[in-house]
Amino acid sequence: MKHTYKPQGVCAQLIEFEIIDDHVHNVVIHGGCTGNNRAVAALVEGMPVQDAIDRLRGIQCRNGTSCADQLAKALSEV
Repeated sequence: MKHTYKPQGVCAQLIEFEIIDDHVHNVVIHGGCTGNNRAVAALVEGMPVQDAIDRLRGIQCRNGTSCADQLAKALSEV
């Protein structure tokens, strides 16, 4: 199932992802630093959801958060 999340406090405007059998797939972060966002998406591809949350939560870029941290929040909400 495809999920969407509107991040707060970062340049990215939308995060899309799928969770299949409790694993993260097809992450796309729209807006922000393209290279970093593509790298985050590639690194979490196929990762168990909780592992991705644990690794990304709390990473800061600006405003006390980052696109990676926002992805962790999005995954936590699902």
